Amino acid sequence: MMGGGFGFGMVLFWGLIIVAVVLLARAFYGTQERGSQKSARQVLDERYARGEIGKQEYEERKQALR
Repeated sequence: MMGGGFGFGMVLFWGLIIVAVVLLARAFYGTQERGSQKSARQVLDERYARGEIGKQEYEERKQALR
């Protein structure tokens, strides 16, 4: 009976370690993913600022997003 409790304790211990590692990884990588998602308006503003689209196209697309 004592051996069974020890085995369960080891499984519980390693399970908690794995859960902690997964949560830390998600917290670290999750913030980078959320920060990289931009709204359509932000992408449009950046394209206009870089000169990829002209003023007329910028205004048309901005109006379409509203």
